[in-house]
Amino acid sequence: MTRTIKVDHLSRVEGHGRIVVEIEGNTLKRADFNIFEGPRFFEALCVGRPYQDVSMMVSRICAICSVGHKLTSVLALENALGVKVSPQTELLRDLLFQGMSIESHVLHTYFLALPDFLGAGSAIELAPRFPTEVKLALNMKKLGNTIQELVGGRAIHPINCVVGGFGRIPTREELLGVRATLEELLPGAVKTVELFGGLAYPAQTQEPSTTYVALEPEGPEFSFFGRRIATSKGKVVPVESYKEIADERVVPHSSAKHSLPGGEPYFTGALARINLFGDRLTPRAKSAMDAAGVRFPSTNTLHNNLCQAIENLYSFERALEVIDLLLRDGVHAEEPVEVKVRAGRGVAATEVPRGTLYHEYVLDDAGVVTYANVITPTAQNQANVEKDFRSYIERSPGAPDDSIASNLEMIARAYDPCISCAAHLVEVKRT
Repeated sequence: MTRTIKVDHLSRVEGHGRIVVEIEGNTLKRADFNIFEGPRFFEALCVGRPYQDVSMMVSRICAICSVGHKLTSVLALENALGVKVSPQTELLRDLLFQGMSIESHVLHTYFLALPDFLGAGSAIELAPRFPTEVKLALNMKKLGNTIQELVGGRAIHPINCVVGGFGRIPTREELLGVRATLEELLPGAVKTVELFGGLAYPAQTQEPSTTYVALEPEGPEFSFFGRRIATSKGKVVPVESYKEIADERVVPHSSAKHSLPGGEPYFTGALARINLFGDRLTPRAKSAMDAAGVRFPSTNTLHNNLCQAIENLYSFERALEVIDLLLRDGVHAEEPVEVKVRAGRGVAATEVPRGTLYHEYVLDDAGVVTYANVITPTAQNQANVEKDFRSYIERSPGAPDDSIASNLEMIARAYDPCISCAAHLVEVKRT
């Protein structure tokens, strides 16, 4: 007897894909997360182009994380060219990153993930039941966009961040305006952690063997930036050796490669960052994490939603810190650092909302790209998504069709996958 369970449209994710699970009796035979998006060849498009074109091109990889791609590309190119930027530029880039994180984490936690826990099909259904919370989410998301517009030039595909610095520097008055809104909404960011800490998280994806991977902050404080990659198994490698971790392999059932260092999948994202470096969070974020009722490190993938709420609060605190530093030192106009074109290889990594993002470029002596490589967190997580699917179904092979389908959807959404667009096909076959 064969049972087939289909979810023809998995909403509240970005991209097209399919999950196929085959069960014979009570035995799991197959659990594939198929990504059938057509390849867009961004890396190939970069080859042969001058370095000045690259960061603007690759920001188009993702509209939600366009700041992440833009800035990671810029950092990699600066490493290749030997460019050192000013402390003011570093602070403004940090602020820009916090704006992206706020906007993306609020989008996922409130509008994509929360309906799963409250029995709703969408955030639109939640609005009449929880108008205060939905309004708060919209205001926080708007704030994230405002920061990106101020520092990056626009909220999507920023144009103001360039190799060597920025085209335009925000004024003191503009920074004070953003600071006032951050202060106004900060209590809401605290309440967001309380909200997600109070949700019931099924233990359907408890996997003690899971490896967690994140950038190690350079200093004693939590950060989305770093120069070394750390794993929960104790391995630490420089960013330049990223292929030791993101060991990509082609798989027959997906157009997304799998990252399998040593043949084993791993998890990257907010849960990995909090598991590894949560003790370095800013004071309110650390206090909120401790009060959330979840013991970290956690092996429950669904806690990634809570960790994004914690990071959202961190981004509020960090953005306030950065603005205060800028105001203390005096914001001043400055031109981007002059670039002396040379041949070289540059690698950079950042912690974007969904996990560690890698960019690598090789330039010739005219500054033209001869090699480009981009590895996104969603691609790295694909193999671990399948591991979570297998873990869940192996424990519940006889669960009703609707239960299997809804739990697979919840697990997939917990990763906050960014594939592009918003449609998945989940198919479970039972023999």
